[in-house]
Amino acid sequence: MKIKNILPLILFLLSFSFYAQNGKVDEKREKIKAFKVSFLTTELELTSTEAEKFWPIYNAYDDKQFELRHSKMKVYMRKLDDDNLNSLSEKDAVTLLSQMECTDKQLYVLREKYMTDLKKILSAKKILKLKKSEDDFSRKLLQQYRDKAGKD
Repeated sequence: MKIKNILPLILFLLSFSFYAQNGKVDEKREKIKAFKVSFLTTELELTSTEAEKFWPIYNAYDDKQFELRHSKMKVYMRKLDDDNLNSLSEKDAVTLLSQMECTDKQLYVLREKYMTDLKKILSAKKILKLKKSEDDFSRKLLQQYRDKAGKD
């Protein structure tokens, strides 16, 4: 059996060890992450050398991006709730807007570094394939969510 067929299965099985983490959110995130790893591994057809270098970079990027988007943006979104938004002073609104712009810049810099690191290990064609595969995975995940919501 080829490594591209075995690797997704191994990664998926190893991901179950993460389920012991606290909270349903962590469990769902890890489950989705395992499916994503399996999906991307299959789609990208990485060589073992590429995979060895790719996954640490990808996981570090994905974790940092998640942290920025969910921890900071969650705070911003709470402040943008209709009740809170109406009671914000102009000074507080300027501060919040500045914080949001700062987070956007951090995400941009993170993405730029990620692309630079990827170019050292993957061809441009594989990087484009990665982007397409991530988009395909997101659509697939959204469709599964919609299908599940429609059955409930």
